Amino acid sequence: MITNPAELHDPTGFGYSHVASVGDLVFVAGQYASGPDGLVPVEDFAEQVKLSFENLGVALRSAGLDYADVFQLRTYVVDHSPEKLAVLGAAIAERWPGKPPVQTLLGVARLALPEMQFEVDAIAVRR
Repeated sequence: MITNPAELHDPTGFGYSHVASVGDLVFVAGQYASGPDGLVPVEDFAEQVKLSFENLGVALRSAGLDYADVFQLRTYVVDHSPEKLAVLGAAIAERWPGKPPVQTLLGVARLALPEMQFEVDAIAVRR
């Protein structure tokens, strides 16, 4: 089943949906610092990471899950640096204290929108 939570922007104009459930697995498409219109309302990297993870939480809750149900993350960082890694590490530690999910971090030249500096997608499981 594919769904798009009403609390997040409508992604269909961009050619994707937010959440796909297949059995016990839930796949969350790349979440970025998007406002209700799909545009990026903040410039600061740390603020973009925070809003992206908040949007991830909305997507997870729409499927009856939470951060604790995530077992894999993929993160995408424009112009990756040690300073940005520290920001990301703190955001992950806040949501998954002590035992974060597996993660692949990709440093990229750019993302879908020119203002985007960060994106995260996830795979979660219903327990």
